[in-house]
Amino acid sequence: MQEQLQAAIASSRDAIDYLEIRVEQSESTAISFRGHQLDAVDRSFNLAGGIRACHKGGWSFVTFNGLAELQDRISEAISQAHLVGKEQTLLAPLEPIQDYVAVELGRDPRGVSLADKRRLMEEYNQLLLDFDPRIQTTMVGLRDRFGITYFVNSTGTCIAQERLDVSGRFGVIARTDAGVVRQGFESIHSRSDYNALVGIEDQVIGAAKRAVGQLEAKPVKGGQYTVVLDPYLAGVFIHEAFGHLSEADFVYENPRMQDLLTLGKPLAIEQLNVVDDATLAGLPGSLKYDDEGVPAQRKYLIKDGILQQRLHSRETAGKMHEEPTGNARAISATYPPIVRMTNTGIEAGDCSFEEMIGDIEEGVYAVRMLGGQTNGEMFTFAAAEGYMIRNGQIAEPVSDVTLSGNVFQTLKDIEAIGNDSVYVSGGCGKGGQSPLAVSVGGPHVRINGVVVGGR
Repeated sequence: MQEQLQAAIASSRDAIDYLEIRVEQSESTAISFRGHQLDAVDRSFNLAGGIRACHKGGWSFVTFNGLAELQDRISEAISQAHLVGKEQTLLAPLEPIQDYVAVELGRDPRGVSLADKRRLMEEYNQLLLDFDPRIQTTMVGLRDRFGITYFVNSTGTCIAQERLDVSGRFGVIARTDAGVVRQGFESIHSRSDYNALVGIEDQVIGAAKRAVGQLEAKPVKGGQYTVVLDPYLAGVFIHEAFGHLSEADFVYENPRMQDLLTLGKPLAIEQLNVVDDATLAGLPGSLKYDDEGVPAQRKYLIKDGILQQRLHSRETAGKMHEEPTGNARAISATYPPIVRMTNTGIEAGDCSFEEMIGDIEEGVYAVRMLGGQTNGEMFTFAAAEGYMIRNGQIAEPVSDVTLSGNVFQTLKDIEAIGNDSVYVSGGCGKGGQSPLAVSVGGPHVRINGVVVGGR
């Protein structure tokens, strides 16, 4: 495969400033239950690719579904780039790389029968249905996918990367006779081993416990509170509210953000460190090379409270005279790479959870995320679970916990950072590409004066 792609590029490299080909071969299985019903069983094999060409700063992108049409699609991509190019091609320099990245397999899901996969999910689904009579329905699913992506470009890079993803998702909707509805979710992910989904009954049941446990919750009284975020919500907050602001394509196109996000500028308390780290082992956002062949890195977005780095593709790095960071990613070979996060989180601090809540007379403990949105530096998140903090103790559950504010002010209002740290799997959307495999994480985080909305 690599030799064929290299030969195709070699015959066309003199006609264009830059040219790259990505081809992806994959096989996948998906099984889902909804309530008592088997909802879907899918098995697929796929080969598809994409070609990017750049001429005088103008980009084209062309997809294909078979290698027989490769040369025609290359000619098409080059022709289109010539039509739109009007300026100068600026790409951060990169030494050519030749590499093959293999997956270190545990139990390979390709060796597990479809019947066994269905049986496992059916057992977990029944566990949830039987947990409590107030459970109205369930959403249970398994997905495994093994793929190899081949990447070659006109400057001599040739990389093949294997990737395995195994995931289980478990959701519950519970309802009281009075019409109160609550949801609970759990997800499990592995980059190497089908057995990560075996013997996880306690984690699966956690989805039902969370949904049922919130049925008696009363709406929180709106106001300003000291809020403690659990690691999941702290990770989602830093990903959504700050991580997207760190993506250089957004900054480059936004003069106001260029001013707000000047490197070296103090943005937060000195104890805050925020990283985007694609080198962490086994997480959904982990990779050795991004989709432009740039080696993965650990980047400090914020270091000791100061804006340290931003996330780049080769183009944004070239235009902003900064170094590429290995953050050009696409959800598949049929989409062009754009600037995306990998594994984004807050580094652990030195405060225990007991110390963090110990002097709070009245506050809110916000757990996981139900939904949310960001608009520039403004954010609103709805917690999946909420609990009052009273006199230094976790107290009664509360519902309708929405958190809103300005991210730059909130980063300065952080009062304590926990000494625990957890990363969880997630899916990110941007530019019509969703869901991209990422993870978010961090420790518990205490923030002063957060606006909390209830009913």
